[in-house]
Amino acid sequence: MLLLILATLAGPMMLPDPEAMDLAVRLGSPSTDHLLGTDELGRDIAARLVQGGQVSLVVAALTATLAALFGTVIGLLSGYYGGPLDSALMRLTDGVMALPLLPLLIILAAADPAQLGMPPDIATSEPVAVARLAVIIACVSWTGVARLVRGSTLSTRARDHVRAAEALGAGPVRVMVRHILPDVASPVVVAATLSVGHVILIESALSFLGLGLRPPLASWGNMLTGAMDVVWTAPAMAIWPGAAIFATVLAFNLLGEGLQQRLSPDLCRR
Repeated sequence: MLLLILATLAGPMMLPDPEAMDLAVRLGSPSTDHLLGTDELGRDIAARLVQGGQVSLVVAALTATLAALFGTVIGLLSGYYGGPLDSALMRLTDGVMALPLLPLLIILAAADPAQLGMPPDIATSEPVAVARLAVIIACVSWTGVARLVRGSTLSTRARDHVRAAEALGAGPVRVMVRHILPDVASPVVVAATLSVGHVILIESALSFLGLGLRPPLASWGNMLTGAMDVVWTAPAMAIWPGAAIFATVLAFNLLGEGLQQRLSPDLCRR
């Protein structure tokens, strides 16, 4: 993961413009000028791979953060107050989990911000496109964190330090933020880290279907889309973004498992 982050930060300074086209060298083999060759429009594959890594990491980090924040709020409220509020929030969570993921994301991604009143020049800008995709995926990715935080809140609320704070007159917000949230933060960090790989796969799938980030902005998903027609004549166009997705998802999953072992309650007590 450190190598991946270093490559995405340092790559643009050493590689050509990822959007520069040169039809004279389209589908070119690796060379000193183009380390991984060129695509069907003569663009440098290595440069587009690095740009796609930047986009995927930003989308994944933003989505995981939004999903963790929203799921934490839902889980804290549900576990602390209980009763009808708990039932309503958990039925909402069950309803979102029961919806088919990919068709729901396709419907949400098909909504055009320009048709909702946003100026067209802003709606088509790269920052808005990245933020829009992150919000869409976060809308269906918070449920696991909410259930995890609810379960941890139910067990933490019964502990002596929380009861003591309530007996001393601390309000619900203070109790949840100061006394419960620190105890449930570790599983939230682990869940958010493990979700990054899943988010990258979802973003790649949406971009592959033409509903995510659109060219000329590179993403690993739309790079695979561009490789479909030439996969037999230039297999490297599909191999490199596929390998990048595989390595990144594997890295985040291994990091999440390592954090889960390090931050487990039994190990922390020992």
